Amino acid sequence: MPCVSGAGSHGGVNYLLPILALVAAVALGEPLALHPDNHHYFQFRGKPAVLVTSGEHYGAVLNLDFDYVKYLDTLAADGLNLTRTFSGSYAEPQGAFDIAENTLAPKPGRFICPWARSGEPGYGNGGNKFDLTKWDDAYFTRLKDFVSQAAQRGVIVELVLFCPLYEDSMWSVSPMNARNNINGIGEVGRTEVLTLKDARLTEVQVAMVRKIVSELRAFDNLYYEICNEPYFGGVTADWQQRVARTIAETEVDFAKKHLIAQNWANGSSVVDPANPLVDLYNFHYSRPPASVSLNAKLNRAIGNNETGFDGPADATYRVQGWDFLMAGGALYNNLDYSFTVGQEDGSFAAPASTPGGGSATLEEEAAPWCTRARRRWGPRASRTAGELVRRRGTRAPLGSSRAVAGPAPPLTVRRAALAPPGPAPPPSRRPAQRRGASVCC
Repeated sequence: MPCVSGAGSHGGVNYLLPILALVAAVALGEPLALHPDNHHYFQFRGKPAVLVTSGEHYGAVLNLDFDYVKYLDTLAADGLNLTRTFSGSYAEPQGAFDIAENTLAPKPGRFICPWARSGEPGYGNGGNKFDLTKWDDAYFTRLKDFVSQAAQRGVIVELVLFCPLYEDSMWSVSPMNARNNINGIGEVGRTEVLTLKDARLTEVQVAMVRKIVSELRAFDNLYYEICNEPYFGGVTADWQQRVARTIAETEVDFAKKHLIAQNWANGSSVVDPANPLVDLYNFHYSRPPASVSLNAKLNRAIGNNETGFDGPADATYRVQGWDFLMAGGALYNNLDYSFTVGQEDGSFAAPASTPGGGSATLEEEAAPWCTRARRRWGPRASRTAGELVRRRGTRAPLGSSRAVAGPAPPLTVRRAALAPPGPAPPPSRRPAQRRGASVCC
């Protein structure tokens, strides 16, 4: 289904001009990649990197009340280099999962997403319904400015394209629900949304992926995650493969090719079979961090990109992060509920009912991570992540009992697997905490 741009209700051409100039100024260099000498880690702007953060609950772009500049300033000041955000294809109602001041649950009328509002009232969380054949230019302006502001601060954006509808309350506020759009698209059950059952709905989803990937083609501080927790809510393997292929096919003629991540499981398990289009496999609540050693033979990056459900204590998530990185993990994201609308500096004290934690104190506790990491690697060990990668070469990550073969094929070679379509991998929950330490470089 073709989709045309619409100015929406949030901006116009004049508003775009300073953003476009800013994009041109910061969208330079090769994008985040797997390190050419050791694919268990990353390379960013010519330097080896691990990604460490304690970030907000994924609503920085889709929640119009969230001041993401203040938030990104806080991450940068804390020495963090990653943030995870949802695209807007999914949002939550207020009160979901007992999360106080949930950034992923905008107030009525304050939700923005890729699709433009129509002139017809009746959206489940306030305002007009959506037109799935038109883009909201103001959304893409906000999205690009977010990524651009992050780029200026050296922060990588993990853009999560989709999320399963865990409960009927989530489906009730989804633009893809036929009740919330004027197109009559999405007359399916919530567990059938992220499948290939409804051809018109799939076409809308594919078009959204193409649009986002095209709009963000110039940025270097970005990678895409197919779907958050696809092992819930009926998400199918062939649908995930369709999304991965859409990303790769859209970028086939682009100068920059961005990494693709797949959220595989809660806890730890073996990734099998691996998708040749996927560069990073993310796990949630991988403690202890067995996901790293179990998948060392893949010779790809392994991340723990959501924590929580282990109480509010900072020490809990500091230890989990330390364990995961020392096991050879490439990415740690502590889900941090101290970032809220009006307190984007991470000063909100979450109540005990919140399914995780987060505080400014955690950043102070985690600040010595790099120093302690150097001690862990030994007296002759690297003083930077670059030296670590060179020392360890293509060996298995720390804590792994498996040797690793040579480097995985480069991204361009793996993307050659686009044709013909092969069998899709099987589908592989959610919340966590706050500020960690910077990368050791």
